[in-house]
Amino acid sequence: VVGGRISLGTHRLSHRTLKPRSLRATDTRHPCRLNPPPFCLLGRASHPHGNDTTGRSPTMHTIEIKVRGYHLDLYGHVNNARYLEFLEEARWGYFEDTIGLDRFVASGLAFVVVNININYRRPAYMNETIQVQTWVKSVSNRSAVVAQRIVLKETDALISEADITFVLLDEKQQKATTLTGEIRTALESLIESAPQPA
Repeated sequence: VVGGRISLGTHRLSHRTLKPRSLRATDTRHPCRLNPPPFCLLGRASHPHGNDTTGRSPTMHTIEIKVRGYHLDLYGHVNNARYLEFLEEARWGYFEDTIGLDRFVASGLAFVVVNININYRRPAYMNETIQVQTWVKSVSNRSAVVAQRIVLKETDALISEADITFVLLDEKQQKATTLTGEIRTALESLIESAPQPA
């Protein structure tokens, strides 16, 4: 984490570039982004200014990605490294739409990934549409775990699953800090059980 930059995965991105890109969440923007509190503690379905009628969990976030030719490797399926990019894109969207990254960055704190544990279950091929599901799995005093699943949209077949462990970095002191106060409450409000397999 360097000079106002935050890491949600394998790449560093300036918070000034948080704008729609080629891979975007398909669900409605979180109402708190219009006038956000320091950290939003509510999921979409429970928010007083919005109502999710899709039947999904209020804290389960999903994006869709269509597999393109440049995602593939020599063997004609998605290269293993591409899945890390898909997961990172989904985490950016997740935290934008829940906690709110602009205010989070302004607080002088940063999420820093310290471990990624990923399992590959099924290949994905060109022109298939995949969904990346993201939720908070657990929160402890020094770290939290975000769980993610990549599934095939048409059948919900599991393609990949990962647990991402991150710590909260105090940018001024350049060291990990304890998860306390509003940020801990916000993360704990997002804890969700894993979805049932198809």
